[in-house]
Amino acid sequence: MIKKIPVGHVDQCQICSEKNLETILSFGHQPIVQNYLTAEQLNQPEITYPLNFCYCSNCGLAQLDYIIDQKLVFPLNYPYRTGLTNMLIKNFRSLADTLEKKYLLTTDDLIIDIGSNDGSLLKPLKDKGMKVLGIEPTNAAEDANNQGIRTIQGYFNEKIANQAVKKYGKAKIITMTNAFAHINNLFEILKGIEIMLDDDGIFVSESQYLLDMMQGLELDTIYHEHLRFYSLKPLIRLFSLTGFSLIDAETIPAAGGSIRVYAKKGQHLAGNNLKKMIKAEEAIGLYDIKKLKKYGHRMIEAKKELMALLINCQRQGARIAAIGSPARSNTLLGFTHIDNHLIDYAGEKSGSPKIGLFTPGTHIPVVDEKKLFVDQPDYALVLSWHLGKELMQLMRKLGFKGKFIMPLPQPRVVEEI
Repeated sequence: MIKKIPVGHVDQCQICSEKNLETILSFGHQPIVQNYLTAEQLNQPEITYPLNFCYCSNCGLAQLDYIIDQKLVFPLNYPYRTGLTNMLIKNFRSLADTLEKKYLLTTDDLIIDIGSNDGSLLKPLKDKGMKVLGIEPTNAAEDANNQGIRTIQGYFNEKIANQAVKKYGKAKIITMTNAFAHINNLFEILKGIEIMLDDDGIFVSESQYLLDMMQGLELDTIYHEHLRFYSLKPLIRLFSLTGFSLIDAETIPAAGGSIRVYAKKGQHLAGNNLKKMIKAEEAIGLYDIKKLKKYGHRMIEAKKELMALLINCQRQGARIAAIGSPARSNTLLGFTHIDNHLIDYAGEKSGSPKIGLFTPGTHIPVVDEKKLFVDQPDYALVLSWHLGKELMQLMRKLGFKGKFIMPLPQPRVVEEI
């Protein structure tokens, strides 16, 4: 067992340490997806890193084979705020209700969220009267504290875990939503969780689900923040190595398809639900390298089809803009080489910190989305395509008259919603 995978090229599995990683799909060298550029930075060198989607045939973990220093990927000024995404707010409220009912939470119980960002998950739990604590490395912690969500600012480790227990006591529930697959020191994280969690407590995590990624050809979920892409067999292996048991799991629609898993200290038998889910994973080929490589090839074909569609529209004299500029879309743009020669601009909601900047690697200007309704380009590329129907309906309601382009899983033009 490796306590911490080193920064840089990785030649062994992040869970089982076997040196048998096989590449499913290479995206070439890509920038960090949150590194939006100023106009001045466009005249300076831009750093890119290898981005290869790999698979361990020993334990079944899909993962990256290059790790960037977490202080570069999640700097203090990390711009993302979960509270700006309606989909996540709904998901967190639902999770809060689920946890309260499933584990009969009371006002005496402490819930800790690791990678808590601006405290959006903890807020509905606090509103229910429960004790909450966030742990967050970036300045989003300040936003949480300002809203009354008690938050420790720092990169989570055993030291912070011991400090939290000493000051606040043990937790009934510990959550990691969209963070459990992001952190390099995986085994230290689980050791810290073990320290903070009550003996009968529950650890709950949410991550991108490999099954949804493959079925939906969600190539834009592959970027340097996501070090691992979970399915159930490698998770069972991981928890067994660290003194936990995976006791339950469920799929949720968040972020284009995620998996929510529940783990507990000690040895516990897997229920029928887990067995059924594993059979479904096996049926679509999540543990078959040949089938996974076929999914990789289909992603390449989707890339070619999208490029051809955009080029054909442009050759006919059409103007193309983009709706939104989510970080994940920068993998799609970089992999397909869709840049400012094809897309005039990307429209973000008023108040977005990305407005006035340029997308990393592809240098598409990000503007206030109001420009879409004044400028009325012929086509709008829906970069948050996993929320496509909702976004297209909203854009129509706000006055956009052009056609939409959905990039994945099948690139296509949408006229009627």
